[in-house]
This record gives sequence, C-alpha cells and structure tokens, in this order.
Amino acid sequence: MKTPRLQIKYQKTILPDLKKELKLTNDFTVPKLQKIIVSVGITDEQHRDEALKNFSDQLAMFTGQHPIITKAKVSIAGFKLRQGDSVGIKVTLRRRRMYQFLDRLISLVLPKVKDFQGVSRTGFDGQGNYNLGLNEQIIFPEVDYDKIDKVRGLQITIVTSTKKNKHALSLLEHFGMPFEKEAPRGQDVTRS
Repeated sequence: MKTPRLQIKYQKTILPDLKKELKLTNDFTVPKLQKIIVSVGITDEQHRDEALKNFSDQLAMFTGQHPIITKAKVSIAGFKLRQGDSVGIKVTLRRRRMYQFLDRLISLVLPKVKDFQGVSRTGFDGQGNYNLGLNEQIIFPEVDYDKIDKVRGLQITIVTSTKKNKHALSLLEHFGMPFEKEAPRGQDVTRS
C-alpha cells in the first residue's frame, strides 16, 4: 500500500522542523497525530434508525472506514431518550486512514466552505487536541447529494501526542491546516 503524502511529509520535513522549532532533543517527544475522531449526533426521533443508516453510509464513504453507533448512557425524560438508545455515530481513524482523511480535509474540503476565512484558533481543549465543527456533510466530494435525507453537521477531533496547545497548533500549521490569520483580540488561544 502506498504511504499517504502527509505521513511522508511528517517523517521527512515536519518532524525535524518541529524538533528544531520546539527545541526538543528526542524524536519521541516531538508532537504527532494519534487519531482523528469524526462524529455526528442524530436528533430525529421518529426516523432515527433510517437517519443512522443513511448517515452511516455517507460517513463510511468520506472516511474510508465503517462507523460505530453510539448509545445513550443515561435516560433523559425531557428528550424522550432512554438508556441504550442510538444517539449518533462515530469513526476513529488511525495511521494511514488518519493521514489520508486529514489531507483531504485540508486540501479539498475546507476550501469548499462558503466564505472560508480559515479555521478557528480557539478549538484547542487545553490538552493539545483540536476540535472542528462542520455545518454540512455535503462539502465532502464523496457524498452523493441525491442520497442525502437531511443536511447534518459533524464534529472532527484531532488528537495529538502533546499536552500543550502551542505545540499542537505548530504541528497542525506544519501540516497546512488553514488557521485564521489572527486570533480575536484579547484572547490567547494557545495557552500552554
């Protein structure tokens, strides 16, 4: 199997550049991608099973991996939700598929977002992981518009090996993640 372009880029250029930039002495301490989680919640009460099947097929198309169904952990009467009900689907991508998905996300999908000014720098969780929400799945080129029952948003979580937001930001910038040019005034989004 062919090694993904971003994986080769990480090994040949990003790793040495980050090692120098972050003043690290060991290759194993240099930040790297661990996994990417793509998830969506399904809120349609009446047609939940149909919606899960439909979006599951779409998610499998653009991630290259069959998703799992997530279940409710507790019952919530106000939402008419019982423990064990299906509430969404998710895919956890690792290794080759992770790099392929990130490459498509950066080079094909994000530039198709309407009025795209870059992704937010505030999506870091304080543990070196980055969260990105997309409003519609139709921006993925693999999705057949005619087979969509409803336009749905999805959540993408990029998990890195570092616990520092500044290091994770630097890693994603080296991969080519199109961040906003400047952070909003008065906010330091890269708190260590």
